[in-house]
Amino acid sequence: MSGTKTNPGNFFEDFEVGQVLRHATPRTVTEGDRAAYGALYPTRFAVPSSAEFAASVGLSPAPVEDLIAFHIAFGKTVPDVSLNAVANLGYAECRFHRPVVPGDTIATRSEVIGLKQNSNGKTGVVYVRSTATNQRDEVVLDWARWVMVHKRDLDAPAPETVVPDLAPAVAADDLILPAGLDFTTYDFEAAGEPHRFDDYEIGEKIDHVDGVTLTDPEHMLATRLWQNTAKVHFNTEARPDGNRLVYGGHVISLARALSFNGLANGQLIAAINAGAHVSPAFAGDTVYAWSEVLDKAETPAPGVGALRLRLVATKGRDESMTLRGSDDTYAPGVLLDLDVWALVPR
Repeated sequence: MSGTKTNPGNFFEDFEVGQVLRHATPRTVTEGDRAAYGALYPTRFAVPSSAEFAASVGLSPAPVEDLIAFHIAFGKTVPDVSLNAVANLGYAECRFHRPVVPGDTIATRSEVIGLKQNSNGKTGVVYVRSTATNQRDEVVLDWARWVMVHKRDLDAPAPETVVPDLAPAVAADDLILPAGLDFTTYDFEAAGEPHRFDDYEIGEKIDHVDGVTLTDPEHMLATRLWQNTAKVHFNTEARPDGNRLVYGGHVISLARALSFNGLANGQLIAAINAGAHVSPAFAGDTVYAWSEVLDKAETPAPGVGALRLRLVATKGRDESMTLRGSDDTYAPGVLLDLDVWALVPR
C-alpha cells in the first residue's frame, strides 16, 4: 500500500484558532538531565546543584533547573507548532507552577490562540498557549509563544487575523511559590554570594562579565536533548545562508547560567513575563549577559522575595549595557531580551 507515513509538520495554513494539539512523546526527567545541563551550561545555582542545600530551603527531593522543564515542554511542541518555522519570536505569561524532580514525566498540549499572515504572503505568525503537566496531571508550567511559520501553498488564502491580548507581565500576586519553600535559614556562603533582596535596587544594572562562545556541536546536542526537531537547528539546507540557527532556548540557558555572577541567589525562576529573540545566534558568536532590576515584590513564603529582572544576552560584551538606541530600536549585538521573576532570599 502506498501513501505518506512521514510527518512533514504543520504549515501556516494548517492552523486554526481554537485548535488543540496534544503533543507526542511524554518525557521522563532523570538525573542524567541534571548532569547534561551542567555540562552544556556554566550553571552553579545551589538549589539544583546540591540536594542538601535544596532540602535546607524546604525542597526535597532536589528539583532540576527550572529551564530543564521549560526546554522539555517546549521541545514537545516543535513537531506540531514550529517544525516549519522561520524563527521563534517571543514568549509571554509563562508561570512555573511546581518544581520538577527526577522521575517526573512531562507531557504538553497547546491551543492555537492567534494567527496573522505576514505581508509577504510567504509566512505567518502562529500564537499558541501551551500547558505542560506531570504524571499526576498537575500543571508544571504554562506559557504563550508566537512563532513565524512558512506557508506550504503561497496561494492559500490568509486567515482572519487574530492577535491575542497578552499581559505585559505576570503580576507579583499571581506568582506560584513552591510548597514548603523557606529561605529563613539560607546559607549565603554555600550559595556563593552575600547579596539578598534588599541589596538590589530598581533600575540597577549588573554586568555578568563572563562570556561563552557558541559551537555547533554543543547547541545541536542541547537541542537534541530536549527533543526539539526544528530543521533550522540541524540542517544546513534549511536556511538560505547555510547556517544552523542556534535554538533560542540555548541562548536563554546560557544567559541564565552567566547571570550567576551577580545574581547567584536568584535561585528559582517563578515566571517568564515576556521574551524576544532579537537577533539570530550562530556558532562562533560569543554570548555575554547583563541584567536590570525592573521591580521587587514581597512574597508570602518565609524569607523569600521576588526580583523582576530583565536578562539581556548580547553578541560580544557591551559594558555600557545598552538595550535600545535613541530611535528605540534594539542596540546592535542584542540577542535576547527576557523579562523574568526570580526568587531570592530576603
